[in-house]
Amino acid sequence: MKGGAIRHLDVDLCLGAGTRPLGRLALHRGRVLFEYDAAFLAAPLPVSPAKLPVAPGTHAAPHAPFEGLFGLFADSLPDGWGRLLVDREADRVGVGRHALTPLDRLALVGASGPGAVAYRPAAGRYPSGMLELAALAAQARRVERGDAGEVFAEILALGGSSGGARPKALVSYRPSDGAATAGEAPGFVPAIVKFGREADGVDAGALEFAYAQVARAAGIEVSDCWLAGVGRARPGWFVTRRFDRLPRVHVHTLAGLLHADPRVPSLDYRDYLGVVRWLTRDQAAVDQAWLRAAFNVLAHNRDDHARNFAFVLDAGGAWRLSPAYDLTFSRGPGGEHWTTTCGEGRRPAADHLRQLGRDAGVAEAIVARGLDAVRTALSGWPAIARAAGARPATIRQIASVINP
Repeated sequence: MKGGAIRHLDVDLCLGAGTRPLGRLALHRGRVLFEYDAAFLAAPLPVSPAKLPVAPGTHAAPHAPFEGLFGLFADSLPDGWGRLLVDREADRVGVGRHALTPLDRLALVGASGPGAVAYRPAAGRYPSGMLELAALAAQARRVERGDAGEVFAEILALGGSSGGARPKALVSYRPSDGAATAGEAPGFVPAIVKFGREADGVDAGALEFAYAQVARAAGIEVSDCWLAGVGRARPGWFVTRRFDRLPRVHVHTLAGLLHADPRVPSLDYRDYLGVVRWLTRDQAAVDQAWLRAAFNVLAHNRDDHARNFAFVLDAGGAWRLSPAYDLTFSRGPGGEHWTTTCGEGRRPAADHLRQLGRDAGVAEAIVARGLDAVRTALSGWPAIARAAGARPATIRQIASVINP
């Protein structure tokens, strides 16, 4: 790892089983520049239509909010846990985290990041063979406590391109027996394993698993998920299937698409639903996006920042909503939602959701059915959470706050 060593990166788009050149990134006088590949210009896809539309010439990225990157590429970079790992490694080897340029960080991601965008030459490493999740959890705990140690390399390779605050690893997972391996293998699915922070409590995985079940019962699309390590690290680690693999698809977050800073409350659900309509041109997608807003409000999921909403582009150039993710109980920044509902962040309620539906053209009947569906699903919270292994005190605390 050498800070400032990367001056150019070739960028590929890996859709399905095919890979095609997307363009080239360059660092020039402190600015990140990008140019689309000539072949991509001849057969374009709208990979980032709001801030980096496909056009010839050199495009200079703005300095903010992504440290000099276009949102298309900032979506490849980890935040939270993944960035912590890379920063710790840079400090450990004497480079210093502040010496790493955006291109250095993208090279470390290589082809292992979310979605279909990949970078060459890749500077990252990836292990092979079977993995012991309990050992990875122990490594993650040591890193969280500030001890990089000799076990750092494996957790860096498996978690250094992952986003979100909680310690995690990108693996292949076999649901039938809870086995995990690095790389693809028959019977295994690409997955994210979340180990949880000490501050989250031992049942963080159980809570996210239970929230996923409740969301699905309310009619929200979520990826398949499991609890791993139950009995060894009871109540277990949350494991979710990666929706960006098998086949590999292009994923763009709302933050990256709009250049909305995910570190500050910057959007309203009106903005989100407006983007859904503009990007997908599908009223059913708008209806589903409204339902997700209703779930977040009524289930008290206030970790609804702009990076926690995403879109998927298929090989034919059509956009759709990604499955919902990062759904769990959260008090939010200062007790408010990251994303407001018709201007209300602290106490959004059903009336705000009804107004949101009217503003977005969601039929009143769909709004009424959606509110009933979320409330009915939330009424099953105690039983679902108990079955997942959440602690009784946590179940009671959340039940006293959510709005069934």
